Amino acid sequence: MPIQFKGSRLARAFLRVIGWRYVFNGLPAAQGVIVGYPHTSNWDFVVMMPVKWAIGLQVQFFAKDSLFRIPLFGRWLRWIGGTPIDRSSPKGVVGEMVNVLKEHKRDGRYLWLALSPEGTRKLTQGWRSGFYQLALGADVPLCLLRIDYAKKEAHFDQYMHLTGDVEADYARMGKAYEGVRGFHATQAAPIQPVPPRSTP
Repeated sequence: MPIQFKGSRLARAFLRVIGWRYVFNGLPAAQGVIVGYPHTSNWDFVVMMPVKWAIGLQVQFFAKDSLFRIPLFGRWLRWIGGTPIDRSSPKGVVGEMVNVLKEHKRDGRYLWLALSPEGTRKLTQGWRSGFYQLALGADVPLCLLRIDYAKKEAHFDQYMHLTGDVEADYARMGKAYEGVRGFHATQAAPIQPVPPRSTP
């Protein structure tokens, strides 16, 4: 049975006022990773938080542990789903997140993490590898969240399990996002791994 939530009527009313809608039919598992694309503007946060509340969707994101020590701001970060991560860990940030997801999966505890595959609102050469390593390493489903400003729609209805075949997986992701338009359409990164840096 897909995992459903009890969302906020007030948030749904707000979305109707601003002309946005969402598609959400439930999560396929208790643990997973959500990637939101395209991420080209601060408006993404303004729109997606009411969508999250309207669905009642429980998702977390990781931020530097030092941010959570800031009075009030740290409490606000936790309230919206922030979880501190130790960037000095010898396993690295992604390694730590993989372990956290594996622990939740082993214990049957709920945890979905939300990430921006581009890592920035500016135009980049492709997607960073963190989300891929995370979903593949923890063996959890990947939700391909489409944030479409052309239609004013947020779609949480496409899921996949990564195979480790990077070319095939990215081809499938690219197909899922065909026609989706970000707030700044020209700043959406191509759906491909960030090309390796050339050495002189």
